[in-house]
Amino acid sequence: MAEHSFKYIIVGGGVSAGYAAKEFVNQGVKPGELAIISKEAVAPYERPALSKAYLFPESPARLPGFHTCVGSGGERLLPEWYNEKGVQLHLSTEIVKADLAAKSLTSAKGETFTYQTLVIATGSTVIRLTDFGVEGADAKNIFYLREVDDADKLYEAIKAKKNGKAVVVGGGYIGLELSAVLRLNNIDVTMVYPEPWCMPRLFTAEIAAFYEGYYANKGVNIIKGTVATGFTSNSDGEVKEVKLKDGRVLEADIVVVGVGGRPQISLFKGQVEEEKGGIKHLLWL
Repeated sequence: MAEHSFKYIIVGGGVSAGYAAKEFVNQGVKPGELAIISKEAVAPYERPALSKAYLFPESPARLPGFHTCVGSGGERLLPEWYNEKGVQLHLSTEIVKADLAAKSLTSAKGETFTYQTLVIATGSTVIRLTDFGVEGADAKNIFYLREVDDADKLYEAIKAKKNGKAVVVGGGYIGLELSAVLRLNNIDVTMVYPEPWCMPRLFTAEIAAFYEGYYANKGVNIIKGTVATGFTSNSDGEVKEVKLKDGRVLEADIVVVGVGGRPQISLFKGQVEEEKGGIKHLLWL
C-alpha cells in the first residue's frame, strides 16, 4: 500500500485543523511539508454553522460558504488554497492505528503516513444513547449532529416531516440551537433535559429563565428534570414516541440528541498522558 512521509501532519480535519494550517503557512511552512488527514470528505469548515444556517428553511448555508477561517473574519480556505500552498489534503481517510513511538499512522485502507511532528486535532465524538443501551435508540430519524453528513440527513428529515413533531434531547448548545432552527422550519418542538435549567454550566438560573421564556414564546415546549429512557417505532422503523423517566410519552417524527461529547483519543490510548478523559496537554509529537 501507499506510503507517505511529511515533516508535519495534522490528524483530524475540523476547525482546529483549518486554523492550524493557516498558521503553518503564515509561519513559512514549505510546500509538501504539511498534510491534513481527515475522515470527512471535505476540507476543514466552521462546524457551528451546522446547527444554525445550514438548516434554515430558506437560503440555507452550504459549502464552500463556511470553510475555515471565515468564523474569525479571516480568509476562506477553499480546497484550492491548500493546493496553492502545497498543503496536502488526505480526505475520506480514516486513521485506525497510531504508533507515536515510530511516528507512524495507518489508515483503514492500509496506507502508511510517517511524520516528524504530529498535531492531534481529532476533537470529540458525540455521546450516543445507543452507547448506554437505551431501548429503541437505534430507530430511524434519531439524529446526532457533528458533521456535514449528519446535517444533510437532518435537513432531509425536516423536509420530509413538514409540520411534524420533534423532540430535542438535551439542553445545551446543540439542544438550544436546534430547537430554534426546528421552529423556524415550522416543526412542533419539545426540548427535554434533566437539569433544573438550560445550560447550567454557563447560565445562572436568572439568565436561563430569560432564555427559557424566550423559547417558550417562540412555541418551544420545555420539559425539565427528566430524561429519555426509550423510544418506540412505527412499522417502517421510524421513531414514533419518546418515553420519559417521569412516565410521560411524547409523540415524535424527529428526535435530535445533543447530550454532549467525548474526546476522541482512542487512537492514542496508552501512548499519551490523560486527564479527565482527554489528552492532558496540547501535543506536538
